[in-house]
Amino acid sequence: MRTANMTDERLTKFKNKGKDPAKLREKRITECVELRKAHKSESFLKRRNITLSSLPDEDALSPDYTSNEMVTTLSIEDIIKAVNCECKESQTRGCQAARKLLSQERNPPLKEIIDAGLLSRFVSFLSMDDEPTLQFEAAWALTNIASGTSWHTQQVVEHGAVPAFISLLTSPMLHISEQAVWALGNIAGDGPAYRDVLIEQGVKILLLYVYHIAQSFQVGYLRNLTWTLSNLCRNKNPCPPLSAVMQVLPSLIQLLHLSDKDILSDACWAISYLSDGDNDRIDVVVKTGIIPRLVELMSHKELSVMTPALRSIGNIVSGSDLQTQAAVDAGVLNILPQLMRHPKASVQKEAAWALSNIAAGPCKQIQQVITCGLLPPLVEQLRNGDFKTQREAVWAVTNFTSGGTVEQVVTLVQCGALEAIINLLQVKDAKVILVILDAINNIFMVRG
Repeated sequence: MRTANMTDERLTKFKNKGKDPAKLREKRITECVELRKAHKSESFLKRRNITLSSLPDEDALSPDYTSNEMVTTLSIEDIIKAVNCECKESQTRGCQAARKLLSQERNPPLKEIIDAGLLSRFVSFLSMDDEPTLQFEAAWALTNIASGTSWHTQQVVEHGAVPAFISLLTSPMLHISEQAVWALGNIAGDGPAYRDVLIEQGVKILLLYVYHIAQSFQVGYLRNLTWTLSNLCRNKNPCPPLSAVMQVLPSLIQLLHLSDKDILSDACWAISYLSDGDNDRIDVVVKTGIIPRLVELMSHKELSVMTPALRSIGNIVSGSDLQTQAAVDAGVLNILPQLMRHPKASVQKEAAWALSNIAAGPCKQIQQVITCGLLPPLVEQLRNGDFKTQREAVWAVTNFTSGGTVEQVVTLVQCGALEAIINLLQVKDAKVILVILDAINNIFMVRG
Protein backbone atom coordinates (compact mmCIF):
# COMPACT_ATOMS: atom_id res chain seq x y z
CA MET A 1 0.00 0.00 0.00
CA ARG A 2 1.62 3.27 -1.11
CA THR A 3 1.68 6.41 0.99
CA ALA A 4 -0.38 9.43 -0.01
CA ASN A 5 2.71 11.65 -0.12
CA MET A 6 4.52 9.35 -2.50
CA THR A 7 1.50 9.04 -4.74
CA ASP A 8 0.87 12.77 -4.87
CA GLU A 9 4.48 13.57 -5.62
CA ARG A 10 4.88 11.02 -8.38
CA LEU A 11 1.56 11.91 -9.96
CA THR A 12 2.94 15.38 -10.59
CA LYS A 13 5.84 13.87 -12.48
CA PHE A 14 4.53 10.98 -14.52
CA LYS A 15 1.63 9.58 -16.43
CA ASN A 16 0.45 6.64 -14.34
CA LYS A 17 -1.97 3.81 -14.73
CA GLY A 18 -3.80 2.45 -11.73
CA LYS A 19 -4.32 5.86 -10.12
CA ASP A 20 -7.28 8.18 -9.78
CA PRO A 21 -8.66 8.28 -13.36
CA ALA A 22 -9.01 12.06 -13.15
CA LYS A 23 -5.25 12.33 -12.70
CA LEU A 24 -4.09 9.91 -15.36
CA ARG A 25 -1.32 11.33 -17.52
CA GLU A 26 -1.05 14.41 -15.31
CA LYS A 27 1.88 16.60 -16.34
CA ARG A 28 4.86 16.68 -14.02
CA ILE A 29 5.49 20.00 -12.39
CA THR A 30 8.87 19.47 -10.76
CA GLU A 31 11.60 20.15 -13.30
CA CYS A 32 14.76 18.09 -13.74
CA VAL A 33 16.97 20.55 -11.90
CA GLU A 34 20.02 18.28 -12.14
CA LEU A 35 19.86 18.26 -15.93
CA ARG A 36 19.44 22.00 -16.11
CA LYS A 37 22.47 22.47 -13.84
CA ALA A 38 24.55 20.05 -15.88
CA HIS A 39 23.87 22.01 -19.04
CA LYS A 40 23.54 25.52 -17.70
CA SER A 41 26.24 26.70 -20.12
CA GLU A 42 23.76 26.03 -22.93
CA SER A 43 20.93 27.94 -21.32
CA PHE A 44 22.24 30.92 -19.36
CA LEU A 45 19.48 33.18 -18.09
CA LYS A 46 21.65 36.27 -18.48
CA ARG A 47 24.90 37.07 -20.22
CA ARG A 48 27.34 39.88 -19.65
CA ASN A 49 29.90 39.19 -22.36
CA ILE A 50 28.78 37.67 -25.64
CA THR A 51 29.98 38.20 -29.18
CA LEU A 52 28.30 40.84 -31.31
CA SER A 53 28.69 39.50 -34.83
CA SER A 54 27.77 42.84 -36.35
CA LEU A 55 30.15 44.99 -34.25
CA PRO A 56 32.46 47.08 -36.42
CA ASP A 57 36.17 47.27 -35.73
CA GLU A 58 36.60 49.33 -32.56
CA ASP A 59 38.92 51.86 -34.19
CA ALA A 60 36.47 52.34 -37.02
CA LEU A 61 33.62 52.58 -34.55
CA SER A 62 35.13 55.40 -32.58
CA PRO A 63 38.53 56.45 -33.97
CA ASP A 64 38.94 59.58 -31.89
CA TYR A 65 38.92 58.04 -28.45
CA THR A 66 38.18 54.30 -28.49
CA SER A 67 41.86 53.47 -28.80
CA ASN A 68 42.83 56.09 -26.24
CA GLU A 69 44.32 54.31 -23.22
CA MET A 70 42.83 57.01 -21.02
CA VAL A 71 39.38 55.47 -21.54
CA THR A 72 40.29 52.31 -19.67
CA THR A 73 41.88 54.22 -16.79
CA LEU A 74 38.99 56.56 -15.99
CA SER A 75 37.82 56.33 -12.39
CA ILE A 76 34.14 56.13 -11.54
CA GLU A 77 34.34 59.79 -10.50
CA ASP A 78 35.78 60.68 -13.91
CA ILE A 79 33.06 58.61 -15.61
CA ILE A 80 30.32 60.42 -13.69
CA LYS A 81 31.76 63.78 -14.66
CA ALA A 82 32.12 62.81 -18.33
CA VAL A 83 28.65 61.30 -18.66
CA ASN A 84 26.97 64.28 -17.00
CA CYS A 85 28.70 66.96 -19.05
CA GLU A 86 27.22 68.36 -22.28
CA CYS A 87 30.10 67.45 -24.58
CA LYS A 88 29.12 64.49 -26.79
CA GLU A 89 32.71 63.25 -27.08
CA SER A 90 33.14 63.30 -23.30
CA GLN A 91 29.79 61.58 -22.83
CA THR A 92 30.82 58.86 -25.25
CA ARG A 93 34.20 58.50 -23.57
CA GLY A 94 32.48 58.17 -20.20
CA CYS A 95 29.94 55.62 -21.45
CA GLN A 96 32.66 53.56 -23.05
CA ALA A 97 34.77 53.57 -19.90
CA ALA A 98 31.69 52.55 -17.90
CA ARG A 99 30.81 49.62 -20.18
CA LYS A 100 34.42 48.40 -20.05
CA LEU A 101 34.33 48.45 -16.24
CA LEU A 102 30.95 46.71 -16.31
CA SER A 103 32.32 44.04 -18.66
CA GLN A 104 34.80 42.84 -16.04
CA GLU A 105 34.41 39.15 -15.28
CA ARG A 106 34.87 39.68 -11.55
CA ASN A 107 33.08 42.21 -9.38
CA PRO A 108 31.90 44.70 -11.99
CA PRO A 109 30.84 47.97 -10.26
CA LEU A 110 27.15 47.61 -11.12
CA LYS A 111 25.78 49.15 -7.94
CA GLU A 112 28.32 51.96 -7.96
CA ILE A 113 27.26 53.03 -11.44
CA ILE A 114 23.58 52.82 -10.46
CA ASP A 115 24.11 54.71 -7.20
CA ALA A 116 25.91 57.43 -9.16
CA GLY A 117 22.61 58.13 -10.94
CA LEU A 118 23.95 57.33 -14.40
CA LEU A 119 21.10 55.08 -15.59
CA SER A 120 18.85 58.01 -16.52
CA ARG A 121 21.64 59.48 -18.61
CA PHE A 122 22.37 56.14 -20.30
CA VAL A 123 18.69 55.67 -21.17
CA SER A 124 18.46 59.21 -22.56
CA PHE A 125 21.42 58.48 -24.85
CA LEU A 126 19.56 55.51 -26.39
CA SER A 127 17.34 57.90 -28.35
CA MET A 128 20.23 59.83 -29.90
CA ASP A 129 20.09 58.43 -33.43
CA ASP A 130 22.42 61.19 -34.63
CA GLU A 131 25.10 60.00 -32.17
CA PRO A 132 25.30 56.26 -32.92
CA THR A 133 28.54 55.66 -31.04
CA LEU A 134 27.19 57.26 -27.87
CA GLN A 135 23.92 55.39 -28.39
CA PHE A 136 25.76 52.08 -28.75
CA GLU A 137 28.07 52.55 -25.75
CA ALA A 138 25.13 53.51 -23.52
CA ALA A 139 23.20 50.46 -24.73
CA TRP A 140 26.14 48.18 -23.98
CA ALA A 141 26.55 49.62 -20.47
CA LEU A 142 22.86 49.13 -19.72
CA THR A 143 23.00 45.58 -21.11
CA ASN A 144 25.78 44.69 -18.71
CA ILE A 145 23.89 46.17 -15.77
CA ALA A 146 20.81 44.15 -16.72
CA SER A 147 22.98 41.00 -16.64
CA GLY A 148 23.30 41.30 -12.87
CA THR A 149 20.86 40.40 -10.11
CA SER A 150 17.11 40.98 -10.22
CA TRP A 151 17.67 44.25 -8.40
CA HIS A 152 20.09 45.45 -11.08
CA THR A 153 17.66 44.47 -13.83
CA GLN A 154 14.84 46.21 -12.00
CA GLN A 155 16.81 49.46 -11.97
CA VAL A 156 17.32 49.27 -15.73
CA VAL A 157 13.63 48.61 -16.36
CA GLU A 158 12.38 51.27 -13.95
CA HIS A 159 14.55 53.88 -15.65
CA GLY A 160 12.60 53.31 -18.89
CA ALA A 161 15.08 51.21 -20.85
CA VAL A 162 12.59 48.64 -22.23
CA PRO A 163 10.74 50.87 -24.75
CA ALA A 164 14.03 52.48 -25.69
CA PHE A 165 15.63 49.12 -26.46
CA ILE A 166 12.58 47.98 -28.41
CA SER A 167 12.89 51.11 -30.53
CA LEU A 168 16.55 50.30 -31.18
CA LEU A 169 15.57 46.97 -32.74
CA THR A 170 14.74 48.92 -35.88
CA SER A 171 18.08 50.76 -35.96
CA PRO A 172 19.62 50.76 -39.44
CA MET A 173 22.95 49.95 -37.76
CA LEU A 174 23.02 46.23 -37.22
CA HIS A 175 25.38 46.28 -34.23
CA ILE A 176 23.02 48.66 -32.38
CA SER A 177 20.02 46.49 -33.20
CA GLU A 178 21.91 43.40 -32.07
CA GLN A 179 22.91 45.13 -28.83
CA ALA A 180 19.23 45.82 -28.16
CA VAL A 181 18.41 42.15 -28.76
CA TRP A 182 21.07 41.17 -26.22
CA ALA A 183 19.78 43.68 -23.64
CA LEU A 184 16.19 42.47 -24.01
CA GLY A 185 17.40 38.89 -23.58
CA ASN A 186 18.94 39.78 -20.22
CA ILE A 187 15.75 41.51 -19.12
CA ALA A 188 13.54 38.61 -20.25
CA GLY A 189 15.84 36.18 -18.45
CA ASP A 190 15.15 37.80 -15.10
CA GLY A 191 11.81 36.05 -14.66
CA PRO A 192 8.18 35.86 -15.76
CA ALA A 193 7.29 39.41 -14.69
CA TYR A 194 9.77 41.16 -16.99
CA ARG A 195 9.28 38.51 -19.66
CA ASP A 196 5.64 39.55 -19.79
CA VAL A 197 6.55 43.24 -19.76
CA LEU A 198 8.54 42.68 -22.95
CA ILE A 199 5.73 40.68 -24.51
CA GLU A 200 3.23 43.44 -23.71
CA GLN A 201 5.47 46.26 -24.92
CA GLY A 202 6.43 45.03 -28.35
CA VAL A 203 7.76 41.53 -28.77
CA LYS A 204 6.09 41.45 -32.20
CA ILE A 205 8.80 43.78 -33.50
CA LEU A 206 11.43 41.36 -32.29
CA LEU A 207 9.68 38.46 -33.98
CA LEU A 208 9.39 40.33 -37.25
CA TYR A 209 13.10 40.89 -37.10
CA VAL A 210 13.74 37.16 -36.92
CA TYR A 211 12.50 36.89 -40.47
CA HIS A 212 14.18 40.08 -41.62
CA ILE A 213 17.59 39.20 -40.25
CA ALA A 214 17.33 35.56 -41.34
CA GLN A 215 17.39 36.76 -44.93
CA SER A 216 20.72 38.50 -44.36
CA PHE A 217 22.46 35.31 -43.18
CA GLN A 218 23.88 37.02 -40.12
CA VAL A 219 24.43 33.83 -38.14
CA GLY A 220 25.92 35.59 -35.13
CA TYR A 221 22.98 37.96 -34.90
CA LEU A 222 20.59 35.01 -35.16
CA ARG A 223 22.41 33.25 -32.31
CA ASN A 224 21.83 36.20 -30.00
CA LEU A 225 18.26 36.66 -31.19
CA THR A 226 17.42 32.97 -30.69
CA TRP A 227 18.77 33.15 -27.15
CA THR A 228 16.54 36.15 -26.45
CA LEU A 229 13.56 34.32 -27.93
CA SER A 230 14.29 31.36 -25.66
CA ASN A 231 14.25 33.67 -22.63
CA LEU A 232 10.87 35.01 -23.76
CA CYS A 233 9.60 31.42 -23.64
CA ARG A 234 11.21 30.59 -20.29
CA ASN A 235 9.74 30.43 -16.80
CA LYS A 236 6.51 29.19 -15.28
CA ASN A 237 4.13 30.44 -12.60
CA PRO A 238 2.84 31.88 -14.79
CA CYS A 239 3.72 30.42 -18.16
CA PRO A 240 3.99 32.80 -21.12
CA PRO A 241 0.56 33.84 -22.44
CA LEU A 242 -0.70 31.42 -25.08
CA SER A 243 -1.15 34.32 -27.49
CA ALA A 244 2.57 35.09 -27.19
CA VAL A 245 3.43 31.42 -27.62
CA MET A 246 1.50 31.38 -30.89
CA GLN A 247 3.52 34.40 -32.04
CA VAL A 248 6.86 32.89 -31.10
CA LEU A 249 6.39 29.40 -32.54
CA PRO A 250 6.59 30.20 -36.28
CA SER A 251 9.96 31.89 -35.74
CA LEU A 252 11.25 29.00 -33.63
CA ILE A 253 10.18 26.47 -36.25
CA GLN A 254 12.17 28.38 -38.85
CA LEU A 255 15.20 28.53 -36.57
CA LEU A 256 15.01 24.81 -35.80
CA HIS A 257 15.62 24.06 -39.47
CA LEU A 258 18.96 25.91 -39.56
CA SER A 259 22.24 24.09 -39.02
CA ASP A 260 24.13 26.26 -36.52
CA LYS A 261 24.46 24.35 -33.24
CA ASP A 262 24.08 27.41 -31.01
CA ILE A 263 20.89 28.45 -32.75
CA LEU A 264 19.56 24.90 -32.60
CA SER A 265 20.40 24.60 -28.91
CA ASP A 266 18.56 27.75 -27.84
CA ALA A 267 15.64 27.05 -30.18
CA CYS A 268 15.27 23.55 -28.69
CA TRP A 269 15.43 24.95 -25.16
CA ALA A 270 12.68 27.38 -26.14
CA ILE A 271 10.49 24.51 -27.36
CA SER A 272 11.22 22.61 -24.15
CA TYR A 273 9.96 25.57 -22.10
CA LEU A 274 6.83 25.96 -24.23
CA SER A 275 6.01 22.24 -23.99
CA ASP A 276 6.53 22.14 -20.22
CA GLY A 277 2.90 22.69 -19.28
CA ASP A 278 -0.56 21.21 -19.50
CA ASN A 279 -1.85 19.23 -22.46
CA ASP A 280 -3.27 22.34 -24.13
CA ARG A 281 0.19 23.90 -24.26
CA ILE A 282 1.72 20.67 -25.48
CA ASP A 283 -0.93 20.54 -28.20
CA VAL A 284 0.06 23.97 -29.50
CA VAL A 285 3.60 22.67 -30.01
CA VAL A 286 2.48 19.35 -31.50
CA LYS A 287 0.24 21.06 -34.06
CA THR A 288 3.21 22.92 -35.56
CA GLY A 289 4.46 19.61 -36.97
CA ILE A 290 7.87 20.10 -35.34
CA ILE A 291 8.03 16.68 -33.63
CA PRO A 292 9.90 14.89 -36.48
CA ARG A 293 12.59 17.59 -36.43
CA LEU A 294 12.93 17.33 -32.65
CA VAL A 295 13.29 13.54 -32.93
CA GLU A 296 15.96 14.07 -35.58
CA LEU A 297 17.82 16.47 -33.28
CA MET A 298 17.80 13.87 -30.49
CA SER A 299 20.58 12.19 -32.49
CA HIS A 300 22.58 15.40 -32.95
CA LYS A 301 26.31 15.00 -32.31
CA GLU A 302 26.36 18.05 -30.03
CA LEU A 303 25.13 17.40 -26.50
CA SER A 304 24.02 21.04 -26.32
CA VAL A 305 21.46 20.34 -29.06
CA MET A 306 20.53 16.76 -28.23
CA THR A 307 19.77 17.50 -24.57
CA PRO A 308 17.03 20.14 -25.05
CA ALA A 309 15.59 18.17 -27.99
CA LEU A 310 15.24 15.15 -25.67
CA ARG A 311 13.74 17.37 -22.98
CA SER A 312 11.17 18.68 -25.47
CA ILE A 313 10.17 15.19 -26.57
CA GLY A 314 10.03 14.08 -22.92
CA ASN A 315 7.57 16.88 -22.21
CA ILE A 316 5.44 15.96 -25.22
CA VAL A 317 5.16 12.26 -24.30
CA SER A 318 4.03 13.27 -20.81
CA GLY A 319 0.84 14.52 -22.46
CA SER A 320 -2.16 12.67 -23.82
CA ASP A 321 -2.19 9.32 -25.64
CA LEU A 322 -2.54 11.14 -28.96
CA GLN A 323 0.32 13.52 -28.22
CA THR A 324 2.50 10.60 -27.16
CA GLN A 325 1.56 8.68 -30.30
CA ALA A 326 2.63 11.63 -32.44
CA ALA A 327 6.14 11.32 -30.99
CA VAL A 328 6.08 7.52 -31.40
CA ASP A 329 4.99 7.89 -35.03
CA ALA A 330 7.89 10.29 -35.59
CA GLY A 331 10.36 7.58 -34.52
CA VAL A 332 11.25 8.51 -30.96
CA LEU A 333 11.34 4.84 -29.91
CA ASN A 334 14.05 4.19 -32.48
CA ILE A 335 16.29 6.83 -30.86
CA LEU A 336 15.67 6.09 -27.18
CA PRO A 337 17.71 2.83 -27.02
CA GLN A 338 20.94 4.65 -27.89
CA LEU A 339 20.12 7.47 -25.46
CA MET A 340 19.42 4.94 -22.69
CA ARG A 341 23.01 3.80 -23.25
CA HIS A 342 24.48 7.29 -23.63
CA PRO A 343 27.76 7.96 -21.74
CA LYS A 344 26.15 10.88 -19.85
CA ALA A 345 24.08 9.76 -16.86
CA SER A 346 21.89 12.85 -17.14
CA VAL A 347 20.90 11.82 -20.67
CA GLN A 348 20.18 8.26 -19.54
CA LYS A 349 17.94 9.61 -16.78
CA GLU A 350 16.00 11.89 -19.12
CA ALA A 351 15.61 9.10 -21.67
CA ALA A 352 14.32 6.75 -18.95
CA TRP A 353 11.80 9.38 -17.87
CA ALA A 354 10.54 9.73 -21.45
CA LEU A 355 10.32 5.95 -21.75
CA SER A 356 8.36 5.76 -18.50
CA ASN A 357 5.74 8.13 -19.85
CA ILE A 358 5.40 6.17 -23.08
CA ALA A 359 5.16 2.93 -21.08
CA ALA A 360 2.21 4.43 -19.19
CA GLY A 361 0.18 4.43 -22.37
CA PRO A 362 -2.20 1.84 -23.84
CA CYS A 363 -1.02 -1.67 -24.67
CA LYS A 364 -0.48 -0.64 -28.30
CA GLN A 365 2.21 1.84 -27.26
CA ILE A 366 3.65 -0.68 -24.81
CA GLN A 367 3.97 -3.16 -27.64
CA GLN A 368 5.85 -0.58 -29.68
CA VAL A 369 8.25 -0.15 -26.76
CA ILE A 370 8.92 -3.89 -26.89
CA THR A 371 9.20 -4.05 -30.68
CA CYS A 372 11.75 -1.21 -30.77
CA GLY A 373 14.06 -3.09 -28.42
CA LEU A 374 13.79 -0.86 -25.38
CA LEU A 375 13.48 -3.57 -22.74
CA PRO A 376 17.16 -4.66 -22.79
CA PRO A 377 18.54 -1.13 -22.20
CA LEU A 378 15.85 -0.57 -19.58
CA VAL A 379 16.98 -3.64 -17.66
CA GLU A 380 20.63 -2.58 -18.09
CA GLN A 381 19.84 0.71 -16.37
CA LEU A 382 17.96 -1.06 -13.58
CA ARG A 383 21.09 -3.13 -12.95
CA ASN A 384 23.93 -0.72 -13.63
CA GLY A 385 22.62 2.82 -14.04
CA ASP A 386 23.26 5.63 -11.59
CA PHE A 387 20.59 5.96 -8.93
CA LYS A 388 18.66 8.81 -10.57
CA THR A 389 18.38 6.81 -13.78
CA GLN A 390 17.42 3.66 -11.86
CA ARG A 391 14.66 5.61 -10.16
CA GLU A 392 13.19 6.61 -13.54
CA ALA A 393 13.65 3.07 -14.86
CA VAL A 394 11.74 1.65 -11.89
CA TRP A 395 8.84 3.92 -12.79
CA ALA A 396 9.03 2.71 -16.37
CA VAL A 397 8.59 -0.86 -15.12
CA THR A 398 5.71 0.09 -12.83
CA ASN A 399 3.89 1.96 -15.58
CA PHE A 400 4.52 -0.90 -18.01
CA THR A 401 3.06 -3.45 -15.59
CA SER A 402 0.06 -1.21 -14.88
CA GLY A 403 -1.19 -1.15 -18.47
CA GLY A 404 0.47 -4.08 -20.23
CA THR A 405 -1.21 -7.31 -21.30
CA VAL A 406 -0.29 -10.67 -19.77
CA GLU A 407 1.98 -11.43 -22.71
CA GLN A 408 3.68 -8.04 -22.49
CA VAL A 409 4.32 -8.36 -18.77
CA VAL A 410 5.67 -11.90 -19.28
CA THR A 411 8.07 -10.51 -21.90
CA LEU A 412 9.22 -7.86 -19.44
CA VAL A 413 9.87 -10.45 -16.75
CA GLN A 414 11.70 -12.72 -19.20
CA CYS A 415 14.04 -9.83 -20.02
CA GLY A 416 15.13 -9.75 -16.37
CA ALA A 417 13.17 -6.74 -15.13
CA LEU A 418 11.63 -8.52 -12.13
CA GLU A 419 14.98 -9.76 -10.90
CA ALA A 420 16.53 -6.33 -11.43
CA ILE A 421 13.89 -4.43 -9.44
CA ILE A 422 14.00 -7.03 -6.64
CA ASN A 423 17.74 -6.37 -6.36
CA LEU A 424 16.96 -2.67 -5.97
CA LEU A 425 14.90 -3.31 -2.83
CA GLN A 426 18.12 -2.74 -0.90
CA VAL A 427 18.23 0.99 -1.77
CA LYS A 428 17.71 3.45 1.06
CA ASP A 429 14.98 5.45 -0.67
CA ALA A 430 11.59 4.49 0.78
CA LYS A 431 9.66 6.04 -2.11
CA VAL A 432 11.57 3.99 -4.67
CA ILE A 433 10.98 0.83 -2.63
CA LEU A 434 7.23 1.54 -2.60
CA VAL A 435 7.24 1.96 -6.38
CA ILE A 436 9.14 -1.34 -6.75
CA LEU A 437 6.62 -3.11 -4.51
CA ASP A 438 3.85 -1.64 -6.62
CA ALA A 439 5.46 -3.07 -9.76
CA ILE A 440 5.89 -6.51 -8.14
CA ASN A 441 2.25 -6.45 -7.06
CA ASN A 442 1.21 -5.53 -10.62
CA ILE A 443 3.17 -8.46 -12.01
CA PHE A 444 1.52 -10.98 -9.70
CA MET A 445 -1.94 -9.49 -10.16
CA VAL A 446 -1.88 -9.28 -13.97
CA ARG A 447 -4.70 -11.19 -15.68
CA GLY A 448 -5.58 -11.87 -19.28
